[in-house]
Amino acid sequence: MTSVSLGIPAITSATGPDPARPDHPGLVDRYGRVATDLRVSLTDRCNLRCTYCMPPEGLDWMPAEQALTDGEVVRLVSIAVEQLGVRQVRFTGGEPLLRRGLERIVTGITSLRPRPKVSLTSNGIGLARRAAALAEAGLDRVNISLDTLRPERFREISLRDRLSDVLGGLAAAAATDLHPVKVNAVLLRDVNDDEAIPLLRYCLERGYQLRFIEQMPLDAQHGWERSNMITAEEILQHLNAEFRLEPDGEERGSAPAERFLVDGGPAVVGIIGSVTRPFCGDCDRTRLTADGQLRSCLFSQGETDLRGPMRSDASDEELADLWRDTMWRKAAGHGIDDPGFIQPSRPMSAIGG
Repeated sequence: MTSVSLGIPAITSATGPDPARPDHPGLVDRYGRVATDLRVSLTDRCNLRCTYCMPPEGLDWMPAEQALTDGEVVRLVSIAVEQLGVRQVRFTGGEPLLRRGLERIVTGITSLRPRPKVSLTSNGIGLARRAAALAEAGLDRVNISLDTLRPERFREISLRDRLSDVLGGLAAAAATDLHPVKVNAVLLRDVNDDEAIPLLRYCLERGYQLRFIEQMPLDAQHGWERSNMITAEEILQHLNAEFRLEPDGEERGSAPAERFLVDGGPAVVGIIGSVTRPFCGDCDRTRLTADGQLRSCLFSQGETDLRGPMRSDASDEELADLWRDTMWRKAAGHGIDDPGFIQPSRPMSAIGG
């Protein structure tokens, strides 16, 4: 079987604090943003092969010794929460439910003081049997990917016959305290772009919060084309054919989704226009990969190694300062519209959503 390389970039470490960086305990950058939301990838592995993410034959998975241990994950997240002002932690992948120690990690993070909000982004496969344990461990809520309600289309998009497992995972989450249950959907031109209304109706009937996400240039094949992307404006046009949408009136802040009341509310639908309606100016996110590399942006070309210094007995204070310096150097935006834009070498499954 032929595999596609992850294309892991050369790892860079901060060369030393920028003298212009202010003496601030948090994760500030040169544009006045403060990162308080941490995305932590727990694995690069996934049990689906969604065509907009990875090739049918899969990828060369990260060797086990390169991945952070459960204890290392908890230590780095603890530094972020206790020293750097992080208030929200979201576990991603790959597929984070493939991480055997997930419940232990969640328990470790929810035991921190101040306690951060802890969520999980998942494809939902396996959630039905773990939702209760995750809720007991302190997980606050879940985001589940669901691009279609049709089994044959699910197979076409993901190359796996697992739609019933995803729907079962959603129902199991809703039966616990993992609220609100959020659903993430990516519409693909000429594949599932006729399902905007059925997906929203399905979620409204079950009390789920649906969010449509523009397809981003993060596929392993580097085959993304803007012309194939269903834009936020197109999604709104689809939905307005059936529902009355109006802005929910709440301050958006750093939230990635524009929220709209559906038929006067209280139900809402979100649209994340990462490409055509970027929200970089209000971004409050910092990212940690499954192999301990720090990224200031989803589309960063460079990374800062935290795993190496940590395994070489760096102190919490030294790791925190590496983190501060990395975020201080964060770019103004993702640059997708720049003529010289280069897609990250790592795909979404290796970076973490």
